[in-house]
Amino acid sequence: MKAIETKADVELLVDTFYTAVLKDEVLAPFFKHLNFVEHLPKMVHFWSFVLLDETGYTTNVTDKHAHMQLNMDLFNRWVDLFKMTVDALFEGEKAELAKQRAVVLGWTMGSKHSS
Repeated sequence: MKAIETKADVELLVDTFYTAVLKDEVLAPFFKHLNFVEHLPKMVHFWSFVLLDETGYTTNVTDKHAHMQLNMDLFNRWVDLFKMTVDALFEGEKAELAKQRAVVLGWTMGSKHSS
């Protein structure tokens, strides 16, 4: 296993994760309508900002997902799938950071959608 060190690593993580999301019987219905040609580069940029200190990401992730009809259980499933993807591909400090940030994102978005 290797550490997350480059944008190519982030691309692998994001591509692998969203492939899993689209195969997940519970999450897929909420994501299958997305244009992944447009969405994946945005997610790569976000995670590169989070994990590699890449500059220039200014989008509010929570606001971008406000229209989706997701509840805390679905966000928890998203987080669990993300953590499993990270664990299957990477190890080390950045992998742990990715999982921690996913937990915070899931909780933040889930709590906003639940209220």
